[in-house]
Order: sequence, then structure tokens, then C-alpha cells
Amino acid sequence: MSETEKSNYLWIVVGDIHDEPESFARIPEIGEADGVIITGDLTITGGARQAEAVMAAINAHCPVLWAQIGNMDRPEVNAWLEETGCNLHTHTYELAPGVAVFGVGASTFTPFGTPSEFPESTFAEWLEGCWQKARRFPAQVLVSHNPPKDTACDVIPGNVHVGSSAVREFLEEAQPDVCLCGHIHEARAVDRVGRTVVINPGNLAAGGYALLRCQDGKLSVELKVLE
Repeated sequence: MSETEKSNYLWIVVGDIHDEPESFARIPEIGEADGVIITGDLTITGGARQAEAVMAAINAHCPVLWAQIGNMDRPEVNAWLEETGCNLHTHTYELAPGVAVFGVGASTFTPFGTPSEFPESTFAEWLEGCWQKARRFPAQVLVSHNPPKDTACDVIPGNVHVGSSAVREFLEEAQPDVCLCGHIHEARAVDRVGRTVVINPGNLAAGGYALLRCQDGKLSVELKVLE
């Protein structure tokens, strides 16, 4: 079947890999996936060499990858992803016919001083820039390493919400179909901001992943965990 005739697509969504991609090989849907979306944190404060090793391990199972930096990746990882042509951060692409995917990696400021942290105002600018292209598509997928604030996807112990207010405000106004996020390992969950489905699969080493499907132009997401 040609790409023009194809109407159903499947992508595996993972994040917070932190130099431990081994669990990816156990994902049962690998054989049917059209690609992999990585929400960020390929490494633990690593550079391009560590990120390349992680990407190669995943690429061995699926040839089509989209990825971006998380807060734990050094800025050189972003530059390396640019060179590979698969960088989601601050870019918008056609994921499937009529479906835009756009990304904002890194995170807002944390107490830990990780390598790639930026103010909320920067995230607002990045999101607006990507949205100018993404909004032209009938369906849109935002890949944000930072989860939106005040959702089930940004909660740390003590019931404290540590997500991004800029991402939250963007979702409230723009209402893309799906927001794939990460960053907060313990906040593995599905939630909504208006009509936008927000999903945080948790970290890959703990078995967390998600499935993003497009069937006849309609998007759906499913939270999964390895047994």
C-alpha cells in the first residue's frame, strides 16, 4: 500500500530515557510502528556522544525517529539532533497527512540546575512560533518535555504541581488535539486541558510508554507499561 493510500498510523512515544534505552526492545508494538517520538531526556547530563548511543539503540528497532532535548541533556545534544534532521525542538513537521507535530524540549527552572532550563517566557515564544505552522493542519500533536501545570501529569509527592504555566496557557488557548509530555517520572497519567488530551508515559526504564494512533485522520493516545 502506498503512503497516499494509507489511512492508519501508529507511533511509539517514550521519554526520560536517561542513558537506559534497553527496555525499548521489549515494547510489543515495535513491529507495527511507523515511528518513535521521544519527548526528551535522552541522557543524564550527557552530550552528543551519549545521545547518539541512545538514538542508535532505538533506531535499531525502528528507522523513523523524532526526538528533542529534555532538561537533563546538554545544549550540544540539540545541535546534534539538528544535524540528524530529526529534531522536534522548536520545529513543526507533517507527521502524517493532515497531522502536524511540533515540539518544545528542555524545561522551566528546577531546583537542580540541570543543563537545559529556560524561563516561562521563552517557552511561550517557542510555542507561538511553532503554532503559526501547526495551526494550518486539521490535527496537531504537541510534544512538550515540560508537562502543563495543574494536571495529573505534573504532580510530585506532596501533591505539588511543578509543570509549565506557559504550556498550560498555550493548551487552553490553542487546543491542539494531543500533548505528549514527560519530565515528571512519577506523574505517569492521562488528563485533559479542554479538548486537548495530555499524556505522560513516565520514564522508559520503568517500562512506561504510550501509543499514538491516527485512524482516518483522527488521533488517539493510550498509556502503556511493560510487564
